[in-house]
Amino acid sequence: MKSKIFISISVLLFICSMASAQAIGALTIFSENGEKFYLVLDGLRQNNVAQTNVRVDGLNKPTYTAKIIFEDKALPEISRNYLAIEDVNHAMMDVTYKIKHDKNGMPKLGMMPTSFIPYQQAAPQQTDVYVVHYGTPDPGPATTTVSQTTTTTVVPANNANVNVNGMNMNVTISDPNAATVQTTTTRTTTTSVPVEESRGEEYRKEEHHGEEHREHRGCRDAYNMQQGDFASAINTIKGQSFDETKLSTAKQIVGANCLSAGQITEVCKQFSFEDNKLAFAKFAYDHCTDPQNYFKVNNVFTFSSNTDELNKYIQSK
Repeated sequence: MKSKIFISISVLLFICSMASAQAIGALTIFSENGEKFYLVLDGLRQNNVAQTNVRVDGLNKPTYTAKIIFEDKALPEISRNYLAIEDVNHAMMDVTYKIKHDKNGMPKLGMMPTSFIPYQQAAPQQTDVYVVHYGTPDPGPATTTVSQTTTTTVVPANNANVNVNGMNMNVTISDPNAATVQTTTTRTTTTSVPVEESRGEEYRKEEHHGEEHREHRGCRDAYNMQQGDFASAINTIKGQSFDETKLSTAKQIVGANCLSAGQITEVCKQFSFEDNKLAFAKFAYDHCTDPQNYFKVNNVFTFSSNTDELNKYIQSK
């Protein structure tokens, strides 16, 4: 009996360890027009050399704060407060986002992933993608020390004593064939620039609404979705046939963006059932840019019990 219990516990621990070991995801961001950029996740720069296609493996958090800084200083930075790596069922995924341009020609990060598939550690890597493992320092650009080669030719003088008619004469003879060549060569070496442990510190602080160098506080006081993107999101949710599918789609959208209380209210109105409205309202609270105005969401409920439950949930936060 004891042996059976021991085996059951061992199997359970093995399953849990396997599930834990696989709880990682990956993020790929690429520029549609080929602009080179630096990717910053949670304040840490992932690539010290600007790239057009960056993949980060080994991500173990459901969301990350992302910043894209272009090599071309004329292009504005792109910030995303919540970049989702997991799906609505909390499964870690392999996510791909595209940097495209809006109608004004400004770069923007796609609201929805272009690819959202289960993560596979053994997935083949593309040769044109810059890959970095999260937490592993990027060695940065290599520097080459250029050496010079110096060649010096020395022709020694040969002295000879010659006796002519009883007279000794000292004659100096230079023989080019007897020359010695001394060559001094220095090696050409290539070294890598060391990465400072404080890399990314300059990106740990962000700028919100004109307040410089304020610590990042999630979606609070951040920029909410632009009106055009939000309209596209509403159309995407409306296009789903079932209420449950609408809910999962809405969670996927808000999980990667910040919304105002008014925008969250509009999303809630897309659901037919009050349970789904309440579930989304709870989920979206952590992604609200103005939680002090969250009372606006109460207007979507017909039953006061749902309003009371949402208020209790907010108070518990």
